[in-house]
Amino acid sequence: MKLDALVFDAYGTLFDVHSIVRRCDECWPGKGTPVSALWRAKQLEYTWQRSLMRAYRPFSEVTRDALRYTCDALGLPLSQAHEDELMDEYRRLDTFPDVEPTLKGLSGKRAILSNGSPDMLEPLVTQSGLRFDAVLSVDELKVFKPAPEVYALAAKRLRVEADRVAFVSSNCWDALGAKAFGFRVFWINRGSAPIDRLGVRPDAVLKTLGDLPEVLR
Repeated sequence: MKLDALVFDAYGTLFDVHSIVRRCDECWPGKGTPVSALWRAKQLEYTWQRSLMRAYRPFSEVTRDALRYTCDALGLPLSQAHEDELMDEYRRLDTFPDVEPTLKGLSGKRAILSNGSPDMLEPLVTQSGLRFDAVLSVDELKVFKPAPEVYALAAKRLRVEADRVAFVSSNCWDALGAKAFGFRVFWINRGSAPIDRLGVRPDAVLKTLGDLPEVLR
């Protein structure tokens, strides 16, 4: 398969957002998993709502607001110290075990395209040691994925045609947004979830990122 660039989503695809469970458990013993799950769900919900409302705020603010909501909803106290510690934890999320070996085996242009704002995304990528030709944030457009102009940003910055870009995401809504735009799309379905009913389908559904090199041959 001849493609000119590989573009990866960050959160949930390369970086495990639920690696934060450990730190949440330290703040609220026994509550780490429900906190992480609701925090992530509300974080995504806020990005979609803000895009529709045309009321963009940086992902760091959205993430902080989602954490505050989560603690209110679960009846958990949130000190300023815990809030700041958990926000810092988002800047050093674990990579999934298959990420580094998979990326080492891939050639060509590689980029990240993320909802993350630079103040969260740049330290996260730096501490991971992963190398990319570009790390692109929606922040310069002031709208979140899956808005089509976000995917257009990647094609423009990498100077490649949309149908020559392979987009990789573990978030089905993101994968299908990229497919609707015109990318070749590989959905990493780690949880064996059913596909969203949005009228488009990814080019391939993979169980792990480690399956990617095989389908790109």
